[in-house]
Amino acid sequence: MTIEELCAEKGLRMTEQRRIIARVIEESADHPDVEELYQRASELDPKISIATVYRTVKLLEDFDIIARHEFRDGRARYEASPDDHHDHLINLRTGEVIEFKSDEIERIQEEIARKLGFKLVDHRLELYGTPLNSNPDDEGGQE
Repeated sequence: MTIEELCAEKGLRMTEQRRIIARVIEESADHPDVEELYQRASELDPKISIATVYRTVKLLEDFDIIARHEFRDGRARYEASPDDHHDHLINLRTGEVIEFKSDEIERIQEEIARKLGFKLVDHRLELYGTPLNSNPDDEGGQE
């Protein structure tokens, strides 16, 4: 289901500017922050203000239509709420966010929760790393 369809289902009014922002989020292969969303949306409609982007993102987040992430870079980043669960691996050198799925990790998380007397109802996994083939002296990084 698209962001626009989810908004209609939840009774949110869709202005043309909200439609543009929703489309930008859906078409993003990365996890853009508000500034990046604003830049991309304003290329489609120069009248869109940064305030409109902030308000729209907050509204979509409040209605669980988009997901907010903070990947240790000090920026809130967004993606359409996924239909299927996935986790993230963040490259600390480049900031690249790689989405992945692992049935084994899902099974282990369920098992841990059960052993501790819980039924797992939600979780978020973020892994942070540097490429194995990277030079530890590059960019002052340590491995």
